[in-house]
Amino acid sequence: RIAVNQCITRQRRAKVRNESALETEEEKNVASFSAPVRYSPAHVVERLERTASVRRAVNGLPIDLRQVVVMKEFEELTFKEIADVLDLPLSTVKSRLYTALKQLEMRLQKFGQ
Repeated sequence: RIAVNQCITRQRRAKVRNESALETEEEKNVASFSAPVRYSPAHVVERLERTASVRRAVNGLPIDLRQVVVMKEFEELTFKEIADVLDLPLSTVKSRLYTALKQLEMRLQKFGQ
């Protein structure tokens, strides 16, 4: 999923800057980068549990709110892009995101996050 999001981001930036989507030298070197920090098993489990809690909370949102959250936070689309895709006014997209984030906050507090 990370790779898909990076491709979407790269394509979006290429459109905005009118650049080609070819890899730069820096992007080629990223693949050879290895993280210097090792995480303890407890840290990994905690992170997985937190991710699962967020996923459950997002999946529990009504579809109209979930769409906006996924597009904005995970696919990193702008408000304008979301409004165009969903054929909604910009103000509706913003209010749905606000409502969704408030609901997520309440749901995650229930999960103990």
